[in-house]
Amino acid sequence: MKYVLVTGGVVSGLGKGVTASSIGLILKACGLRVTSIKIDPYLNTDAGTMSPFEHGEVFVLDDGGEVDLDLGNYERFLDIKLTRDNNITTGKIYQSVLDKERRGDYLGKTVQVVPHVTDAIQEWIERVAAIPVDGKDGPPDVCVIELGGTIGDFESMPFTEALGQFSVRVGVGNFCLIHVSLVPVLNVVGEQKTKPTQHSVRGLRSLGLMPHVLACRSTTELDDSVIDKLSQFCNVPVDNIITLYDVSNIWRVPLLLKEQRAHEAILKVLNLSGVAKKSSLEEWTSRANLCDRLHVPVRVAMVGKYTGLSDSYLSVQKALLHASVACRRKLTVDWVPASDLEDETEKESPKDYKAAWNLLKGADAILVPGGFGDRGMQIAVVEFARSVLGLEDANSAEFDPKTRNPCVIFMPEGSKTHMGGTMRLGSRRTYFQVKDCKSAKLYGNRSFIDERHRHRYEVNPDMVPQLERAGLLFTGKDETGQRMEIIELPTHPYYVGVQFHPEFKSRPGRPSPLFVGLIAAACGQLDILIRKSETKICGFIGRNGTSAITTIFFLFQMLKTLLKRPQLTAT
Repeated sequence: MKYVLVTGGVVSGLGKGVTASSIGLILKACGLRVTSIKIDPYLNTDAGTMSPFEHGEVFVLDDGGEVDLDLGNYERFLDIKLTRDNNITTGKIYQSVLDKERRGDYLGKTVQVVPHVTDAIQEWIERVAAIPVDGKDGPPDVCVIELGGTIGDFESMPFTEALGQFSVRVGVGNFCLIHVSLVPVLNVVGEQKTKPTQHSVRGLRSLGLMPHVLACRSTTELDDSVIDKLSQFCNVPVDNIITLYDVSNIWRVPLLLKEQRAHEAILKVLNLSGVAKKSSLEEWTSRANLCDRLHVPVRVAMVGKYTGLSDSYLSVQKALLHASVACRRKLTVDWVPASDLEDETEKESPKDYKAAWNLLKGADAILVPGGFGDRGMQIAVVEFARSVLGLEDANSAEFDPKTRNPCVIFMPEGSKTHMGGTMRLGSRRTYFQVKDCKSAKLYGNRSFIDERHRHRYEVNPDMVPQLERAGLLFTGKDETGQRMEIIELPTHPYYVGVQFHPEFKSRPGRPSPLFVGLIAAACGQLDILIRKSETKICGFIGRNGTSAITTIFFLFQMLKTLLKRPQLTAT
């Protein structure tokens, strides 16, 4: 097994996740089988209980793992399926060590960070790296490991110590360290400054880790003199210093690495030069070029709870991008805080209220992703019950436990005392109830689909007959027929709500069918798309997942002839 470690220095937010994903992609393009591990040095067991404001979105895997959003980047770039164990946290490591201590596995020894915690980290990496993630038998060839945070962080110390030991453990030729650092350009002097990277590398070496490749983030390509200076002061060969300068779209990052022969430097360190094939990224290059050439716009209003931090809806953004490129449209996303649409905001801040509604009226489509708590977006079923059935007090039991018309109820098997890992999580099967509906057609008229879930509330099955009689179509249900998975309004150009999260399975080359349906409807292409899907010649329809808490992810095309505000409420 070969290992590539990606670390970061100077500041956070340099794009280590995208860099690690891009490295994995170019190695895969060389014919190697690649897996990935993300190390997060926080004490949480997983990302499940963390607010999106704190750490961005919680990405959900097939096995129900709630993990860091970078694993979403890995899955999208490499088209693989990871497991919860591919995300290592300090909490997981200490929990495993303490469990061993309680069982007496350490035979009465004093349990310490070194060697017990560091050994547990190394053993975890070796075990998970051998798990196939591409659907093939046998272990992968290369494992790309990303160490979260920046070098020198106090909480990362056990991991840097363990990885230093690990580099010796696996031996020369099996371990390559890529350090992502910042080379800023100060406006005052207008030159690229190497000192931050020098200090970062010095700190890295003091911790027992020697970088083989430097990936330098800068606004522009590094000057030759700057590369020579970095090589001299950081003891890294000139050919192994890569510039990660700003590019037009994220899909160009792997191409940037390939152009600078980053894969050749990595393969040389790992003694794989004679094994790997010539890197081939034709399809990826074509997609990146197409993305830059698009000019006909499609405008999507994103109405949500966490619009203040775009990473809160990262997978939704990526799924929209995948779908827009497939429909040959240039995506523009307008962020609309759900609270700005409230009647109270009209009184307290009329300017924000008016601006929010104007964005909705000017949109080609509206997308409402999932949210939790009483500030989350009101779900589609509740809105239908209020507006169509006339049940003004209809509500979710999450928002009003005493409501007389609970359209949304707590799942029977859920826990109200423990938060982490107690939701309905991971890949679950949805069976189509109606063949002649948009969602079934978009998925290629399959009898069922497997999508990823993350919710603890669901549509009240007792109210389903009443809702259906009024015209709300439940086109997808689980195997019991009691859990509602997909809703549609047949009379609407495109009004679809789902219990799952299709964005988690969207891929650049295989966009989520429901997202493609939304963009196609917004562009007037839905009928053509459905006909292609029905004849099975639509090349960009793939398998995916969407939504969150009880049908709360719903999307609908916004009619351009909208004269008054739509029937949409938020709490």
